[in-house]
Amino acid sequence: MAKNSFMSVIAQKEKKGSVEFQVSLFTNRIDRLTSHLELHRKDYLSQRGLRQILEKRKRLLLYLSKKNGARYKELIGQLGIRELTSS
Repeated sequence: MAKNSFMSVIAQKEKKGSVEFQVSLFTNRIDRLTSHLELHRKDYLSQRGLRQILEKRKRLLLYLSKKNGARYKELIGQLGIRELTSS
């Protein structure tokens, strides 16, 4: 499994069981599955797996936002997951 440079930075900084590492790992898997599904549109098992991974990442991000909002904002900024609103 190929890891990008950001994941290796998180692995050095955080424990591998940390929320940040898990979210970055799920993000990498989501990117790979998304590119796979662009080629294979009728791969319904991969679509189901993608939905499951998205829900896991969503739950982890919700947990992190409730526990520590600063770490949440930093993580989604680094991964480029969501657009932050200025409210």
